[in-house]
Amino acid sequence: MSDSSNDNLEQAKQEGKYIRTIRSFVKREGRLTKGQAAAIEKCWPTMGLEHQNGMLDLAQVFGNDNDVVLEIGFGMGKSLVEMAKNAPHLNFIGVEVHRPGVGACLMDADEAGISNLRIFEHDAVEVFADCIAEGSITTVQLFFPDPWHKKRHHKRRIVQPAFVESLRSKLKIGGVFHMATDWENYAEHMLEVMQTAKHFTNQSQTNDYVPRPDLRPLTKFEQRGHRLGHGVWDLMFERIS
Repeated sequence: MSDSSNDNLEQAKQEGKYIRTIRSFVKREGRLTKGQAAAIEKCWPTMGLEHQNGMLDLAQVFGNDNDVVLEIGFGMGKSLVEMAKNAPHLNFIGVEVHRPGVGACLMDADEAGISNLRIFEHDAVEVFADCIAEGSITTVQLFFPDPWHKKRHHKRRIVQPAFVESLRSKLKIGGVFHMATDWENYAEHMLEVMQTAKHFTNQSQTNDYVPRPDLRPLTKFEQRGHRLGHGVWDLMFERIS
């Protein structure tokens, strides 16, 4: 992009104009069920987080200083709610752009009676940039992201060097970036990106993938995949500096 284009883009943003930029997802709105809509109306005041409010004070948000796990793209939220229910000593933040998924997650969280979960309905890249303080997150989770399996679309995959570097600063020293995918090619791509990322070390004893940790629930989708002989690859990289 030329300097003049950059100047025009910045001026437009300052004037509040909508600018279409490249994102790591395709937003598929879908239709809310009555239960999902009711859950958003009921739970958003206490569980919803707004990107426009800027940098989070996590101790204020959760009312404690517990470690925080942030999940990017939680889908319908079932595994995220299960993790929050099973680990009340941790705080969880979910980031998702799919509104029915947000509604489903809030509905399940409400039914489970959990209080250690908060939700963004926004682009994760912008949430990291504008809302998450440096060195504040214990674990970043990215489970089964869109693989963009066609080669010409690989550049749209969220796991890229620039994104990894942006999230590194948000992790505590010793914090972990945990990824999982059922696309072998994407697993190889993730591994290649992370092996060249500075300030991370692979937690795998074989320097590639790790067995699924107990903290990541086994989904129905994944169980079906196992029965059909499909593979799933987990990667866990620790921030060391």
